[in-house]
Amino acid sequence: MTTPEPILRVEDLHVSFGPTRVVSGVSFTVCPGECLALVGESGSGKSVTARSLLGLAGRGSLVQAKACEIGGNDARKLSQGRWRSLRGKQVGFILQDALTSLDPLRTVGKEIDDALRLHWKGSGAQRAARVIELLEAVGLDDPARRASQRSGELSGGMRQRALIASAIAMDPMLIIADEPTTALDATIAASVMDLLGDLRRAGSGMLLISHDLSTVASVADSIAVMQAGRIVERGPSEQVLNDPQHPYTRALLAAVPAGKPRFTRLSPAAEDPEPLSLQPAPAAAHGEPGDVVRPLLSARGLSKSFALSKSASFTAVRSVDFELLPGRTLGVVGESGSGKTTTARMALGLLTPNTGTVELLGEPWNPLGEKARRARRPTVGAIYQDPLSSFDPRHCVGAVLADALSLGATRNPRSHTARIDELLGLVGLEPGMAKRNPSTLSGGQRQRLAIARALAPNPRVLICDEPVSALDVSIQAQVLDLLDDLQQQLGLGYLFISHDLSVIRHMSDDVLVMRAGEVVESGATESVFTDPQHEYTRTLLAAAPPSLSLPRRLPW
Repeated sequence: MTTPEPILRVEDLHVSFGPTRVVSGVSFTVCPGECLALVGESGSGKSVTARSLLGLAGRGSLVQAKACEIGGNDARKLSQGRWRSLRGKQVGFILQDALTSLDPLRTVGKEIDDALRLHWKGSGAQRAARVIELLEAVGLDDPARRASQRSGELSGGMRQRALIASAIAMDPMLIIADEPTTALDATIAASVMDLLGDLRRAGSGMLLISHDLSTVASVADSIAVMQAGRIVERGPSEQVLNDPQHPYTRALLAAVPAGKPRFTRLSPAAEDPEPLSLQPAPAAAHGEPGDVVRPLLSARGLSKSFALSKSASFTAVRSVDFELLPGRTLGVVGESGSGKTTTARMALGLLTPNTGTVELLGEPWNPLGEKARRARRPTVGAIYQDPLSSFDPRHCVGAVLADALSLGATRNPRSHTARIDELLGLVGLEPGMAKRNPSTLSGGQRQRLAIARALAPNPRVLICDEPVSALDVSIQAQVLDLLDDLQQQLGLGYLFISHDLSVIRHMSDDVLVMRAGEVVESGATESVFTDPQHEYTRTLLAAAPPSLSLPRRLPW
């Protein structure tokens, strides 16, 4: 059989912004029906490479290459008009951030119709029918209604699927997908990858950009690993994943939580942090023989509804029960809209349940007036998915921690210098960072700061709502290891919410599986994962990417 001509050929690509070179000597090809995965962490040059291929590197960029051909077109010589005819029709570009990629003032149907109107001669009725067909193909329920909605009326997963529908509207010969499933739940991510697989089988080539090695393992024919703007390893997927040659590839694989038992370290061992002078947990927190362990947090019959109109309401959570014990992690898993975050907000006392109760250390917590809760508020801390939006942009790192230490009474870092240094050291940050603004920190550093802030008032319980879903795999590994270390040192209890099944399995002692506001299955984590009893749990597990075994050669 003759080898098909590549639909994408890149040779010796270099991209610079001023004196800074961010992509150096990158070369690869993509043939019809082939998926090449470009893997690496933030800053490795993956997305810049993808944008450069489409003439979208950005203002101030210098793009040079010996060759850059798309479907026989020399991309180095294309005019802006020719680029506009190429993008959307021959090349579909799927971005990660659907919220900023979709026009908030226009309906989703109009957004998708634009690609059809510009590149297809079908009538308005034909285009409208095609929009509905595309929305249905990407797994959106009630596609006719979704087509009439704006992006702000859709969940994150729905917006991402609408963006994918727009990118594939013309059945392009090449699809460049930049982290297309990062924001999606396991079942939706699986359906999206199945859809992209169908396009591949129909002859479309795919350049898949990701830091999720589990997703890559299931779909890519070959993998190119990028670090600091260069490809450091490439080869067939099975070879790269099962016998990695480069230390960076091995480190990425070791950081994936899938298949790693509880308390197995995911990141290279670091020096132990200085012990922090937090209040020690009671002995019973560590489960010594003969101790009666009292739950830190318990819920009975929690239900919460929200009014949609004067005559209609939506039940977000229905009859949820759980107990969180000291030194243990209770994982909560489910798709978007399953009620996970609403349950967390009731556990925090930020939402009042319609029915049911929450107890903190055996005493009433919710429903209860905030004035009655205030003295115990430091007992419960929270870590959110997007820490930057939860920090006051006017305040430096030290002021953020001073505010948490003084419970809002003062934001003067000088009054808490020693404690701030202790907290920063505990989470692996340098004391000098106290003077920096959180906006200047990396994603991993911001999440560490969020953990330090949550620890400042000596909590017994941490509510972790998607605390690592926005992080690269190695930074995620460091944060998960840190949470494990803190739990073992301080006897903390975690209510850990995530849609990532591999993270839940690695971090949790017990798990709740939620669907449509209800707990459909609960129990010890390994029991639920190895012998699921509910059909929905089995569906979730079947949709999860395959576990990756530890590489045979570890980098440390």
